[in-house]
Amino acid sequence: MGDCSFGAKLLKPQRQSHPLINCISLAGKRSWKSFWRITKGESINQEWKKTMDPDFLNAFTQPAALNQFGVENDIAQGEKRRLIKPTSRNNPKLEELKMFLIDWINTTLKQEHIVVKSLEEDLFDGLVLHHLLENLGSLKLDVDKIALTEKKQRQKLSVILEAVARCLQLEENQLKWSVESILTKDLLSTLHLLVAIAKHFQPNLAIPPNVQVETITIENTCRGLKTETAVVYITDTKENLEDQSNDAFDELFSRAPDRLDAVKQVFLQFVNQHVGKLGLNVKDIESQFADGVILLLLIGQLEGYFLNLRDFFLTPANTTEMLHNVNLAVDLLTDGGLLNFSVNSEDIVKGDMKTTLRILYCLYSKYKTKET
Repeated sequence: MGDCSFGAKLLKPQRQSHPLINCISLAGKRSWKSFWRITKGESINQEWKKTMDPDFLNAFTQPAALNQFGVENDIAQGEKRRLIKPTSRNNPKLEELKMFLIDWINTTLKQEHIVVKSLEEDLFDGLVLHHLLENLGSLKLDVDKIALTEKKQRQKLSVILEAVARCLQLEENQLKWSVESILTKDLLSTLHLLVAIAKHFQPNLAIPPNVQVETITIENTCRGLKTETAVVYITDTKENLEDQSNDAFDELFSRAPDRLDAVKQVFLQFVNQHVGKLGLNVKDIESQFADGVILLLLIGQLEGYFLNLRDFFLTPANTTEMLHNVNLAVDLLTDGGLLNFSVNSEDIVKGDMKTTLRILYCLYSKYKTKET
């Protein structure tokens, strides 16, 4: 080819503006090489780091975590939203609390054939909350049973949450939830709401203690996204819980152990009075209630029904079969309205005296005058 010199200036090809540069505004002039290193996957220069919110920067260094936040499209200009960090979402204590609340709701609403599988997906429309409040608080709310449209769901949630605030005697600035947060399936708000309802209507419920999460509050300002991190407690610490939950048996074991034998004798006499007609004789509460058999037979005698022998293990051969029996007994007591606190069945299987006495007291307090 010939010489192409025509006296015209050859324009240097300009670099294409990288998308990362378009979406991030930096204070002061920054060199192209700094940005080029970013696009090549090298470390971000220290001068740029100083201009950024550290938590915001950390979020962007973990793409998977950022995707879970969904900040790019969901948070409107001027909006502020608090979210649970992905690392906390995998916390075993948080999972334990979620499963506990799901089991509690399902047990409470068993007669209404309502089954909850996900706190986020099953509570946002107000249906479950409506039934829960009517069941626990005998409240009659003037709302539709089923709300299909978002407008109807918002109206229903507004009535329900106003009723909760009245029952719990909470001012607006004390609420850790809102119609909007429940409607948008916000897990943190939903957990706060359920824990508050459970503590109010069933104060003896053994809610898992010490459940805390790390949160990140993201605000979409005119200058970009601003973030702030915090640690939020969802349930009481174990120390506070123990201070609140001391009952007669705690007092008995800690302050009057000399009276323990007398209490055990009262319960033994009560038990033998009712299982004696079956040819049974109980001498030791710790060992003879551990497999659940005596407890099941006692419940049947007191409640006036016969338990199908195929439903439990009459001679349990291992811990699994013992636990099955005790779980069945706890379910029967709960369904019969005799048990208003949470029980760890494994404690009975292990021969925990205090737990066993609490169970027996539920039966004794109702049937102590029942004739054999």
